[in-house]
Amino acid sequence: MDGLKNWIMLTAVLLSCAGQAAPEVLIPAGEYKMPAKLNQKSIKVAEFKIDMRPVTNAEYLEFVRQNPQWRKAGVKKIFADSSYLSYWPADLEFGDKSMANSPVVRVSWFAAREYCAWKGRRLPFTNEWEYVAQSPYKNRTEIRELILEWYGRGAEWPLASVEKGSANRFGVHDMHGLIWEWVEDFNTALVTGESRADGGLDKNLFCGAGASGAADPGDYAAFMRFAFRSSLQARYTVQNLGFRCAK
Repeated sequence: MDGLKNWIMLTAVLLSCAGQAAPEVLIPAGEYKMPAKLNQKSIKVAEFKIDMRPVTNAEYLEFVRQNPQWRKAGVKKIFADSSYLSYWPADLEFGDKSMANSPVVRVSWFAAREYCAWKGRRLPFTNEWEYVAQSPYKNRTEIRELILEWYGRGAEWPLASVEKGSANRFGVHDMHGLIWEWVEDFNTALVTGESRADGGLDKNLFCGAGASGAADPGDYAAFMRFAFRSSLQARYTVQNLGFRCAK
């Protein structure tokens, strides 16, 4: 009887989320300086929309229901490594109902892009994500300390629900303190080690040696983000790596 009751409750949660994408927030055009970039002038960002919060397990479940090729048992290994959705006990089950509103993680860049396209959206570009992420929740020193404290904790499990913390000045939640997030151009800072091949790449995005000339050498968190992105491959899935969509 308890099993039936739990199943009914979980079904109600899923039905409430099914087919619903995260609410969009309109981000006005503006400009900012990439803290981790050497001698960087202001970067202009055109108006765009971004999800108010990361994509959740319940939302991703609806995606794999309608797109069987992205279920954990059927996804092609070229598009996702062996850890893809590994915390889901089954193709169409993410576990305890309390995880319905937690961000989906262990999804590859390919899978995240496909989900966003299914919703008529796309992944945000690095400049867009950083522009929103640098919009302070409090003052700059406080948010920097919050981010570094989060980075220092390491991966936590299970993940908290989305929208638990306060939004930034744009009304966007969970840019820091919950998960890392895929961006469309995550690999533009990749260094191969071959100097001729790397001629057009900006190594100073994540190289500690370049910090002395960076726009904001004190923003260690920004260097960490670029270092993390540069370590990824498109098929990788990571325990604390999810995504949100833009438009």
